[in-house]
Amino acid sequence: MKYIRIYALASLSVVGFLNVGCAQTKQNKSAVQNSSKAATVLPFSDQKNVGGWVLNKEISDEFEGTTIDTTKWFVEGQNEDYYIWKGRAPSQFVPHNVRVENGKLKLRTAWEPDYPFFKESYTDGNMGTSKYGEYEGKPMPITTAGVISKKRFLNGYMEVKSKVGNAAITAAFWGIGYEQELDVYELMGNPKVKTGNIKENSYLATAHDWSPPAKRPTNVFQHTENLPYRTADDFHVFGAEWGEDFLNLFIDGKLVHHFTQNDVGLDWVLNNPMEIWLDSEIFFWLGMPHKEELPVDFEIEYMRVWQKPSDNLLAKDKAFYGFEGPILFEEIPRPLTMVPEDSTPNDYQKFWLIDEASAKYLEIVEGDYASGVNSLRFAGYGKNEKLEVPKVSAITPEGSINLPAGDYTFSMKVWLDQGKIADKIHVSFQNPKLEIEFKDLAKLARRQWVTVEATISKPTASAKNDQLKIELRKEDLPKDKAPRIFIDDITIKKTKK
Repeated sequence: MKYIRIYALASLSVVGFLNVGCAQTKQNKSAVQNSSKAATVLPFSDQKNVGGWVLNKEISDEFEGTTIDTTKWFVEGQNEDYYIWKGRAPSQFVPHNVRVENGKLKLRTAWEPDYPFFKESYTDGNMGTSKYGEYEGKPMPITTAGVISKKRFLNGYMEVKSKVGNAAITAAFWGIGYEQELDVYELMGNPKVKTGNIKENSYLATAHDWSPPAKRPTNVFQHTENLPYRTADDFHVFGAEWGEDFLNLFIDGKLVHHFTQNDVGLDWVLNNPMEIWLDSEIFFWLGMPHKEELPVDFEIEYMRVWQKPSDNLLAKDKAFYGFEGPILFEEIPRPLTMVPEDSTPNDYQKFWLIDEASAKYLEIVEGDYASGVNSLRFAGYGKNEKLEVPKVSAITPEGSINLPAGDYTFSMKVWLDQGKIADKIHVSFQNPKLEIEFKDLAKLARRQWVTVEATISKPTASAKNDQLKIELRKEDLPKDKAPRIFIDDITIKKTKK
């Protein structure tokens, strides 16, 4: 759908509340020092801060302490806990290979014949199966390391300064979110197969679509960059600017590639918050590291994430209020088995709720959108048909609304098909109860995205279980031949006085 911004203003006195924050992360002393130092740093490609970047201190790390900051990072294997996987076999992630020394995070790959590897195998799609600590029936006692950020973020500029270990072992800077993965880079210091997709002097960036059925090939776009140096010889700066509908890739401050949503259409999967991964893996199709070249370290001098300030109080949860994926309750730890393609609600991720009666008419659909790739669709009905229930609704999970008292502007984008459209769309906060009525829809432009707004006044804060509901009622709909309606990009902003 073509997006055209048109404002239809409605003025109401209402009370509401939205989930705009999460529990503050408790940082240790070194982490506080790190964030203080990093507050003045800017993306290497934007040293004048033309982009207006603000450092996300919850995720960024200067690695200046003596141990990894576990308020920010999950360490694979620590306390015998593993998130999603144990490493790419035959290598295995182990926590003692994660070190912070001399202002750097060092992820070691080592030859450890006495390490008690897991007595199990790992299968990676069409890339094969291998046992941990063993390859093709022979011992391959290689340990590696991986850390994952405990917080996720949506859109921004992510950057590391790093150096690869000089062996046939990867250095990877990547992120995953709901149904998506972005490999900012996969590098290898000394691959044994010199004709593969990663060389000692090359860079590989990839995005993967993990929406079910998540079967290989999952690549939606990929870029290889030949470099005038070996990645194991020195530190270099690698960055990615992740926008709403584009991705810019940078090496040492220079733009090396630019992707847009128009390049891939509905395969644009980077629509939900992502966590950062830093790890090393064996890619056995590029050859095995030799005992004699180990141990080696993947060294990271810093990992930083910047974002742009927004007056949308739902910016953190923009994907959810744009119908792209789940809302995240990040005060709850992620389930250790929760893979990107997991659509099961749990305490960490929750989805829009549509009851069985409403589901005949309301659905989150792909392909009709103002932004992202999804929207909420009212399917309408045809000749000699009618709405068979008094009303249909979609509602957010309990606790998804958390705004203080105050004056706000509530807006959303709507797309109305031709025909005798519904007279009204009802939006309401549940606790305390507060209703917004968008009426006179028939006066709005058709077959284009229109922004509708309402001013709301909220004398009290939301209860802990507050929710937002979108509702269409039978009394407001035509008796038959009701056209389709799409809703996208719900926002709430403080009203400017």
